[in-house]
Amino acid sequence: MQTEITTYNNALPAEYAAISARLAEIISGELRDAESKIWHAHPVWFLDGNPIVGYSKQKPGLRLMFWSGADFGEDALDVIGAKFKDASIFYNSVEEIDETALKRWLRSAREIQWDYKNLIKRKGKLERLN
Repeated sequence: MQTEITTYNNALPAEYAAISARLAEIISGELRDAESKIWHAHPVWFLDGNPIVGYSKQKPGLRLMFWSGADFGEDALDVIGAKFKDASIFYNSVEEIDETALKRWLRSAREIQWDYKNLIKRKGKLERLN
């Protein structure tokens, strides 16, 4: 995991720092070949340059977002928009993290990908990669 992600996590209020540290640990462990960095001010993991998963502190809690999560078929993940394929879950304590579900979602994130890397080049049109 990148030092900048650890710095981001440590700058959060204590309860969210614990959540983000645990999420980062699980994500990095499951997506060992992913590149991780701060992107648009938040930690994000990429496979072949395509954003897969990231998190950010928002009013309802710490939001874990999967860029292609709308197609995972998981009721626990909320799909907010219709234009993009993202889906999220919010955490307010580290105890809320279901590690089994998170690992399943990360496997789905590897298997189900929409091409966000080339979104601008394609003028906002998403294409399925996997």
